[in-house]
Amino acid sequence: QVQLVESGGGLVQAGDSLRLSCAASGRTFSGYTMGWFRQAPGKEREFVARISWSSGKPSYVDSVKGRFTISRDNAKNTGYLQMNSLKPEDTDDYYCAVGVSTWDYWGQGTQVTVSS
Repeated sequence: QVQLVESGGGLVQAGDSLRLSCAASGRTFSGYTMGWFRQAPGKEREFVARISWSSGKPSYVDSVKGRFTISRDNAKNTGYLQMNSLKPEDTDDYYCAVGVSTWDYWGQGTQVTVSS
């Protein structure tokens, strides 16, 4: 079992920024991928971004390209999602996940609300 602790969500105005954090307990993620997903109540979970822990190569859903940046700090065993130019449609619960071939472990989620 991998423990993921998410933080950084909140209520912001459109155009503002937030940085989400995903801290892993007691291990490193060599060979893993870390991803961020978002989901509103009653709706399907949506992929947002992923990053290779070893290479740092990122990937994003088209709707956040140029606005969101995923990164990781190996020394801190922590991943980040920097969210700039936030829009009301970014309002969701955001979840961090890690895995190798599948998303095996998930955080508890952190809420992001963007007002108009």
